[in-house]
This record gives sequence, C-alpha cells and structure tokens, in this order.
Amino acid sequence: MKRCDLMASDDIAQLVHALSKTHLGDGELSYKGLGLKLDKAESVERLVQEIEQYQDLRALRLEGNTLGVDAARAIAKVLETKQQLQRCYWSDLFTGRLRSEIPMALKSLGSGLMTAGARLTVLDLSDNAFGPDGVKGIDQLLRNTACHTLRELRLNNCGMGIGGGKILAEALTECHRQSSAERTPLTLRVFVAGRNRLENEGATALAKAFQLMGSLEEVHMPQNGINHAGVTALASALRHNKDLRVLDLNDNIFTKRGTLAMAQALGHLRNVQVINFGDCLVRCEGAIALAAVLREGLPVLKELNLSFGEITEAAALVVAQALVDKPHMEKVDLNGNCLGEEGCEALREAMEAQDKADMLGSLSDDEGEPDEEDDDDDEGEHENDDDASIGYDACNEEEFVKENGMTANEESPSKSQCPEVLSFLQCPSAEKLLQLGEMRRHLLPEVNILYPHKAVDVLLKVASLYSEEPVAKTTVLETFDMLLRKLLSSSTLQAYITFSTLLVHIGVLKGEGKRKKVPLVPGHLLCLEHAVQQDYLAQHYASLVHTILSKNLEALKSCSSSVERLNSALEKRCLD
Repeated sequence: MKRCDLMASDDIAQLVHALSKTHLGDGELSYKGLGLKLDKAESVERLVQEIEQYQDLRALRLEGNTLGVDAARAIAKVLETKQQLQRCYWSDLFTGRLRSEIPMALKSLGSGLMTAGARLTVLDLSDNAFGPDGVKGIDQLLRNTACHTLRELRLNNCGMGIGGGKILAEALTECHRQSSAERTPLTLRVFVAGRNRLENEGATALAKAFQLMGSLEEVHMPQNGINHAGVTALASALRHNKDLRVLDLNDNIFTKRGTLAMAQALGHLRNVQVINFGDCLVRCEGAIALAAVLREGLPVLKELNLSFGEITEAAALVVAQALVDKPHMEKVDLNGNCLGEEGCEALREAMEAQDKADMLGSLSDDEGEPDEEDDDDDEGEHENDDDASIGYDACNEEEFVKENGMTANEESPSKSQCPEVLSFLQCPSAEKLLQLGEMRRHLLPEVNILYPHKAVDVLLKVASLYSEEPVAKTTVLETFDMLLRKLLSSSTLQAYITFSTLLVHIGVLKGEGKRKKVPLVPGHLLCLEHAVQQDYLAQHYASLVHTILSKNLEALKSCSSSVERLNSALEKRCLD
C-alpha cells in the first residue's frame, strides 16, 4: 500500500475511534456527520470492529459520510451477525459517488441485513440521489422478511422518478402480500418521499400500495410534480388509512379537481392533525370545499397550510369561518394568496373574532387582489369538461355514487326520457314550466350532484323565469326549492360545491378555467332570497353565500334592487 493511502487509513481510523463511537442509548451506534470518505475495506476496519463488538446493536447511524462499494461490502459482512438491528439511518451516504456505485452498495448492505434475519422498523435513505436504479438496489430488501416489520420508510430527495416510484410500489405490495400470508401484515406508518419527481404515474402506483396497507399515519410527498390525476388517486387511497395524522403534499398541482377529491377523502378521516397543501393551486372553489370538511369533520386538526394557492379574500374568509369549532387549532397559513390589503385585514379580523388571531401566520407575501380577466385554464379544464364529476374521473362514477350513499341507477344529466322536460331545458320559458305541471319532478335527475355545473345550469334556468305574476312566481319558487333541496340533501361538502359553483356562474366568485358566465337576471337573486328564508337551507350556507357575495357586489350592480333584497335576507338569516 502506498504511504499516502496508509496515512489516509490511519487518519480515518483515528477519526472513527475518537469521535464516532457514540452510544446514545437504546442500542444506537452513531457515526453521524463525520464526513468520512469510506472507499476501500481498509477504510472501515475500525468501524467494522466497533459494530462487531457492539453486542446489542439496534440502531446504526451512518448518515453524513460517503460510502464506496468495497467499504459497503465490508460493513455488510459484519451486519450479517446483527439480528437485533432494527433502525438504519443511512441518509446522505453517497455524496460524490458514481450513480452506478450506489445500487451495488445498497444491495450489499441489504444482503447483510437479510442474511442476519434482521427485522427493521426504520429505513432512512433520504438525500441519496440514486434514481430508479437505487430503488432497484433496495428492491429485494423491501420484499424480504427483514422489512415485514417496517414502520418508517424515508426516501426524501432521492430522485426516484416515475420508474423508481413504480418499483417501490411493487416492492411494498409484495412485502404486504408475503407478510399477510404470515399473518403479520406490513403496517407502515410513516412514508416520506418528497422531491422525487414521482409525477402522476409514480404517485398512482404508490396509492395502490397505500390503500392495500391502510396503516399510514404520516405521508410526506411534497414537490413531486403530481397534478390532479395523481392527487385524486392518492386521495382515494388515503381515505382507507383511518389513522392518518399528517398529510404533506406541498408544492404539487392540485387545481380544483384534485382539491375536491382530497376534500372528500379528508371527510372520512378523523385523526388528521396536520394538513400541508401549500403551493398546490388549491384556488377558491377548492378552498371552499376544504372549508366544508373543516366545518363538519377533522375534529383534532392542529395545523392547516393553504399558502400560495391563488385563494381570494372571499374564499379565505370562508375557510376562517369554518375554524370556529376547532379547539385544537394551533396554526393557519394563508400567506402568499390573493387577498389584497383589505382582504388581509378582513382575514385578521375574522380570526380575531374567534379568538384565534395568534394562530394566523404572516401574510407578508400576499399577491394582492387578482385581475378580473385573469382566468387561468390549467390542465385543460374547459367548460365542457364537467369537472370530471367532483374530483373523480368518469370511470369511477359508480364507485363515487356508492360511496356517497346515492342510488347507483340515478340518471345522469340530459338522459331524461320526458320530451317535455327536454324541450324545456333546450329553450326554457315560463309557459313551458307551467305546462309541465307534475312532470316537473322529472327535472330532478337533471340536478345530479355528480355534475355540479350542469345541475346549477338547470337551477339558474328555472330561476331566470321568475316574475311577480302570482302563478308563475309560485311555480318557479316551488321548482327552485325542489331542485336546490335535492342538491343540499347529501353532505356539507356537496352543498358547498353547489353554492360555490352557483356563485361562479353568476360571476361573484373567481372560478377555475375558461367558463362562460350566465347573464345575470333579477330572478337568480330573488330565488336565492326566497331559498335563504327556508328551513332546508342551513344558517352556515347562508353565511357562505353572504361572505362571498359581500366581497364582490360590483359584479351584481345590474340587479341592484334584487341584490339589496338578497343581502337583507342573508343578514337576517345569519343573525338567527
């Protein structure tokens, strides 16, 4: 061996001997953060010796060093004797290594664990840029009995990509299958995979594994380039993880469709304490849907992050109002949205009125009020898209209907067999509505809650026929009541979606995508005025409408007298 190599080995041995033998209790041996460059087997001789001599090794910390293939093989050899090893903290372990080296090193380490018959509870390989090939390096380990007992899997910032995500999902699925066959099913509790470029395909593959396990308590998947399709898949899976406490999907691309799907999933979860949907383009309709879930669920929620989501003042205030019965709340982050100076102040006042002012985070990065013409068209969500129901693709409609307790054979919009109803919908008039008589009940299938935009379109067609002529007025109001009552009969989430959709249509709430607004007529507002006074419309629904309406009265100036009547009815109902 060359003199310089001998000196290097001596230096490393001295460092390891002097600094690394840290016994932290619970059987932990730590070499964390020493910055050691461990290339050859000789460079880890002292380390291997100390591992070998540690009789009750349960946790091994190697993070913050850089490990070569030969050194990994030497460590793996001594790990073959460590059956009691449970926790492997091996993040940031391959700095400066060739990408081709990392899978070989990981396979060696995994082989040592498998030979030992170890039963891992924690595996942390975060901050190792090993890509899909690196996932292949741990594939066999994850499928092995060594991981049947795994409780925490941390793979943050590993560059797995779509391919790595799929490999990981298959490995976890197989691990669950094998462990279940032994009557000790995998019950993974913490999954961390931020900054991995998983995108929709990777997220969807993992969602299937999540649903199968049903044991997750924490999910951290920020900054993965996941849009509404992947978010919807995750939402469908996470609702089966009843003990979920922390959900961090920061910096992905929800848009309305993804947010509505996630809102529905959250409605099934009672133990969530932390929600981080910051920088996810939640937007107004999504925020209102989440407010519905806040109002009727999430009883132990502590932290809510909806920052940088293009949420306007009205929607932010609806969220704030929904926090009134949340005794465990500690932090609400709505920074970086589109509130404007007055909106920021209104939000602070709303939180103060609930004695929650100290929970509201900084609003220093507010983007200001949005331009009126700034209607984004993300994800190709055009007006004929129909919102893919309320967050679910059409292929999942039957499942969605079943989950919401609806009749599976309920007709979808525009399927009516009644020619008179079809004629009315194609060219509505007061005369046609009167002629329908009892056949007006055939309008009910046209307001299917799965299709909120089409349902609201029917509702507004009826309302537009309002007049003070007694018979016409009674018929219009009775029909409006019948249709709106159905739309509000399902859940708070569905009701909030209905009202936000209606308010988008009449131009008082910023919607998502390019959508032609309905020409406003007094009947739209006067039918709402009537509905607000009815028992079927709960007080908090009136509060929702009043909050949004009051922040954009300018959009209703063409019907000023009708607006005054509606506002008066709303204020009275909100005080009841």
